[in-house]
Amino acid sequence: ALYYLLTNQAMVVMDCTASWCGPCKLVAPLMDQLAEAYGDRVTVVKLDIDNNKSIAKRFNIKSIPAVFFFKQGEHIDTVIGAKPYSEFSSTLEKHL
Repeated sequence: ALYYLLTNQAMVVMDCTASWCGPCKLVAPLMDQLAEAYGDRVTVVKLDIDNNKSIAKRFNIKSIPAVFFFKQGEHIDTVIGAKPYSEFSSTLEKHL
């Protein structure tokens, strides 16, 4: 389902997270904010790396939180770590 989403949506933001990851909890509300602000142009998905080990491996996720940006199914950008909202939104803006 995720691969379908990544290749069939114009823009996808994938938040790579895990239940044990403290900083991920700081990023989660920012992703909700991003989804609310850009919902008409972007699909925001959360990916629990513990439940999706093959995807985590495929994208070589070494540290989380990691937010991946996809355009037309192509991985175009990544923001690693608990960053301020402005960093996620400006990264998204430059690809829209």
